[in-house]
Formats: sequence, C-alpha cells, structure tokens
Amino acid sequence: MADNEALGMIEMRGFIGAVEAADAALKAAEVEIISTQKADAGLVTVLLRGDVASVKAAVEAGAAAGKRVGELVSSHVIARTGPGISSLETVQAKKKSGRKA
Repeated sequence: MADNEALGMIEMRGFIGAVEAADAALKAAEVEIISTQKADAGLVTVLLRGDVASVKAAVEAGAAAGKRVGELVSSHVIARTGPGISSLETVQAKKKSGRKA
C-alpha cells in the first residue's frame, strides 16, 4: 500500500450485509477491496484502499448500505497508513493461495 493511500474498514455482522456494503463502496468511489476478514460470531470486515477522499466516500456509502440490510458493527478510515500496514495485504494473499504467511 502506497504512503498516500488510505485504508477503509467496514465491519458487518453477517455475510449479506458485508456483500451489500462492499458493492455500495465499490460503486461510490474508485477504491479496491484488499480483502475480507471473517471472524467468530458472524463478523465480516471488508478492507478497502485508495486515495483518502475516495476511501472516505466508499466507507460512508458502504456502511449506510450495509446497515439497511444487516447489522453494521463498525466502520473506520485510516487516512495515511503507517509503514508495515501493507503486510496485512501480503498475509491475506498468502492465506488465500495456501502459502505460509
């Protein structure tokens, strides 16, 4: 993740709300989904990246859309990520491919 990129997170309880949130976020602004995280109790977090303004718009739209069909747990934007945050992306790519992180 580049220094000027933002990280957006939308956490939903349930898969349907997470899909709705991701769809709305992608339609609202020029952002990319880095990954989705699944946790216990049906929590699904969608991680987005892009420029700060786009990520803010995408997270706002995604959270609102997800809330209409599911339970929004939390949403947050980190405007400029610190060094090492891109390791999240690397770990997720390795997990999906079956390689050790």
